[in-house]
This record gives sequence, C-alpha cells and structure tokens, in this order.
Amino acid sequence: MSIDIRPLHDRVLVKRIEAQEQVRGGIIIPDTAKEKPQEAEVIAVGPGKLLEDGKRSPMDVKAGDRVLMGKYSGSEIKLNDQDYVILREDEILAVVGK
Repeated sequence: MSIDIRPLHDRVLVKRIEAQEQVRGGIIIPDTAKEKPQEAEVIAVGPGKLLEDGKRSPMDVKAGDRVLMGKYSGSEIKLNDQDYVILREDEILAVVGK
C-alpha cells in the first residue's frame, strides 16, 4: 500500500516497528501497559531544512531506513487505519545498521 504524503522541511514520516511479544512465567502484559517501541521504519522524508543562504541541508535518513527515536518524540497521526509518527530529523537518535 502506497502512502501519498510528503513531509515538509526537515520532517520525517516513520512507522513504529512492534517488538516481538515475550511471555515469561505466564504473565501477559496488556497493550495499554506496554511501552511504545523506539525502533521505526522511515516511510518518507522531507527535502531538508532551509538554511539562511537559501540552500537546503541534505537529510541523513532516507525511506526504508530503520531508526531509533525517543519514546515520546514527534506527533502521532493515523492514515488509512495505520499509525505513523511525524518527527523532525534531529529527534532521530540513530540509524540502525542492516
């Protein structure tokens, strides 16, 4: 399914990657008590931050990258019944290697 959305400036659209559920000792943690995953896949990136001289700063991430982000970073949105997060590039903590 293709998403027709283009983030502006230095913003990035990501989709959280759900961690594998592990059950230990028969205890099941409800979804409401689970922490938000910090790993995400980049879906779309903006053109880059506009600098004072009129040029754009290139983005360090690209669509398809796996990244780490803060638990409460960005703004959560819902498109086509899927949850996404839009955040600034500087809110991304690291790119996860392949």
